[in-house]
Amino acid sequence: MFVLTGYEYLLGFLLVCGFVPVLALTASKLVRPSRRGPVRRTTYESGMEPVGGAWIQFNIRYYMFALVFVVFDVETVFLYPWAVAFSQLGLLAFVEALIFITILVIGLVYAWRKGALEWS
Repeated sequence: MFVLTGYEYLLGFLLVCGFVPVLALTASKLVRPSRRGPVRRTTYESGMEPVGGAWIQFNIRYYMFALVFVVFDVETVFLYPWAVAFSQLGLLAFVEALIFITILVIGLVYAWRKGALEWS
């Protein structure tokens, strides 16, 4: 037979992970108000009545700002662990980080020259 010793904690963790969402959904179903009516089915938009249709075309600049933000957010996510372990990594890791930052700066300069950062 297959005997996996040392995996009892993993099994307990998986059971707890499966039980917590079930418990949360069951508790919310028992506690929530059960009133149904026309007011509940209306659209809520910051306390104001919605005006116009939802299918409108947005300016591409919104998406460009979002993409530039994501690029620099990802840079931060990758550079933080590198900075924590910098003293143990050595010169090669420093050169790799410089290459990574250089690629991101080139992308920023490109977006800047194309006018993607202009909000007009």
